[in-house]
Amino acid sequence: MAKLPTYQQDHQTIIFKNSAREIQLTIITPEIIRVYENHSESGTSYAIEGDKQKPTDYRIIQKPDHYEISTSALTIKMDAAMHLDAYDSNNHPLIIDYRGSRTPLDRGIDEEHKKFVQEEGHNVPGADDQNNPHYFQVVKDLAADEQIYGLGDKTGYMNKRGYEYDDWNTDNPAPHLENFTRLYKSIPVIIGLKAGHPYGLFFDNPYRSHFDFGKENPDYYFYSAEDGNLNYYLIGGKTLKAVVTNYTYLTGRTPLPQKWTLGYQQSRWGYSASQKMVQGIVDKMQQSDLPFDAIHLDIDYMQGYRVFTWDDAAYAGNPKKFVTNLKNQGKKIVAIIDPGVKKDPGYKIYDQGIQNDYFVKDLQGKVYVNQVWPGDAVFPDFGRTAVQDWWGKNDQFLTDMGVAGIWNDMNEPASFQGEIPQDIVFSDHGRPSTHKKMHNVYGHNMAKATYEGVKRATGRRPFVITRAAYSGTQKYSTVWTGDNHSIWPHLQLLIPQLCNLGMSGFTFAGTDIGGFGSDTTPELLTRWIEAAIFSPLLRNHSAMGTRAQEPWAFGEPTLSIYRKFLKLRYRFIPYLYDLFARESKNGLPLMRPLVLNDENDPRVRNINDQYMVGDSVLVAPIVQPSQRKRLVYLPAGKWLDFWNHQEYDGQQDIVVDAPLDKLPLFIKKETILPWGPEVNQISETPDTTMTFNVYGDSGSYHHYQDNGLDFKYQQGEFNDYLINVDHDQVSVKLVHQGFQPVYQHVTVNLKNQSITLDYHSDTEDYK
Repeated sequence: MAKLPTYQQDHQTIIFKNSAREIQLTIITPEIIRVYENHSESGTSYAIEGDKQKPTDYRIIQKPDHYEISTSALTIKMDAAMHLDAYDSNNHPLIIDYRGSRTPLDRGIDEEHKKFVQEEGHNVPGADDQNNPHYFQVVKDLAADEQIYGLGDKTGYMNKRGYEYDDWNTDNPAPHLENFTRLYKSIPVIIGLKAGHPYGLFFDNPYRSHFDFGKENPDYYFYSAEDGNLNYYLIGGKTLKAVVTNYTYLTGRTPLPQKWTLGYQQSRWGYSASQKMVQGIVDKMQQSDLPFDAIHLDIDYMQGYRVFTWDDAAYAGNPKKFVTNLKNQGKKIVAIIDPGVKKDPGYKIYDQGIQNDYFVKDLQGKVYVNQVWPGDAVFPDFGRTAVQDWWGKNDQFLTDMGVAGIWNDMNEPASFQGEIPQDIVFSDHGRPSTHKKMHNVYGHNMAKATYEGVKRATGRRPFVITRAAYSGTQKYSTVWTGDNHSIWPHLQLLIPQLCNLGMSGFTFAGTDIGGFGSDTTPELLTRWIEAAIFSPLLRNHSAMGTRAQEPWAFGEPTLSIYRKFLKLRYRFIPYLYDLFARESKNGLPLMRPLVLNDENDPRVRNINDQYMVGDSVLVAPIVQPSQRKRLVYLPAGKWLDFWNHQEYDGQQDIVVDAPLDKLPLFIKKETILPWGPEVNQISETPDTTMTFNVYGDSGSYHHYQDNGLDFKYQQGEFNDYLINVDHDQVSVKLVHQGFQPVYQHVTVNLKNQSITLDYHSDTEDYK
């Protein structure tokens, strides 16, 4: 029998050694265990900030052929070959090291023909990275009944089993479909179900990496990285929800946003070329009775694409006055910023960066130059705190103008003259490093710099949007799925992309409604606004040179249907805001796959065209052209059709009519939901009334209220209302009052009557 490795303990870290390897297991919490092997790579995590370790009881038992390291939630077994196997508290296998050898996929091509195929421009997967001396891999057993979710907004289906992906943030404007292995974000977390038992795996390594989920061989899945340390986290939990909660405990949760950011936002590359164009869109939105809260300015508003400048001449010489006028009308401006700084002596931002040595350099010590929108450009070295602080202070140029949100783009970082070479010198927490290591966290560090800068400048909850991200970026920024296209397959991608982002910690996410590139159609635009109406970030955005896709672009009936669903969205904003308040504490997304709510139902594990909003709202959009009926699967429980209140039993498929103006929508019976007033924008003035709709005969609901703007809620300035309904018996209680403007009147709509209760300040109760 092979000899077991030796071990030593240091508090909650156990170090195992044999003649070839040294592996550290660190107990972070009972549900989270870190696996670490030093490969001589320095640096600390960008995803995990602060000390996450909790005092945890554990035990080590030596068996004849393995060790068992157990907490109350997980057991890790390590054998003589240092294989690591993770089990839950009931000894169900979760994450098991594969004992066999990898068997590369036979693609039926020899080296000579592979060369010809590549020269013709085709990609041949399966490059032999193992020739790289820094390359390492982790190979795990793949059970016959195992589903894998997560990885952020990679293309393809909800369940990633059978596919392969790369983590290397990439700006590729081609119409990516299910075989696109990399996009703008690197979120190396998987959320799995092994024979119905949930687990998580988080690989915290920013280097370029690869995932294969049984494509190469259905017996295993593997993760490989081209450099860095072996550094991953085994995450347990009794349910998939618990796994997501534990993962977001580790990497952070999306903070409560300003309430107005849940409103509709209109955008197009080209609007911002002049004040007249922007004002024209705002006027047309208002004339068309279309609810909206913000308009976005793309790169045209700048002076020659120089960041932190404004083309005053195009804005009547006074852009601040224009932004202020819009703000007085209740409309917000969100402005884009790219990381590339124009190489232009005499331009303040460039001069400051040169003077303070803030830009990345080549190996000879010269500032590295590539090209982006302004032409020759240089790139801030965001791996240094001083550069982040400088960038954040420059954001004040925009906030002083009255800009309400900052949209970070091109921060993979993208470049026009080929990809930035991997040996260009970037900083890693202030230490010299390379683009090879810092590429995947570049957008993350830019988002953090922007968030902190806006927070310092305004005192409000920052509204930051980023295209590129890494695990943990959710603490600082909203995301969108990038430059999609006006094609039906990209509408179909909306649901798995946003749901997997949510399971990966990014609850505040959206897509470009209607598609960014290509030309949309009336039917596609209509079905897109229906499908996306509950996505947390709700923005219509399109590229210059494409067909216009404003709500009125196609006349009727498109305009009326679009208006109908925007008005529906605003009615649901109090519910979405409640979900955000809960998410900030438990990490659970607003928009989620059905499997997250009920992993025990095998039917929901591979559904790609339905989603849940919280626990109680089921959405089944039409994502196919010319479809006017669809099959809807209802999970366990009883469900009410939102539109006609017809009741259905769960765990069955039903056929639903879906004419062009209908979104199939169901509410779980015995649910209470807040129902916002019919408004065309989110006011900063506190509401004095609130309505709750009861779906069924009984229910209980907690409703959250604060000022929707700043961080005072963290000092207790919020209200928590508890609404209880038992048939015609209704009660409303303020279980926490910290926000002074309470609702004066609360209306509860029952099946056959409405009951209004008034607030009595003397008793702090509703009667």
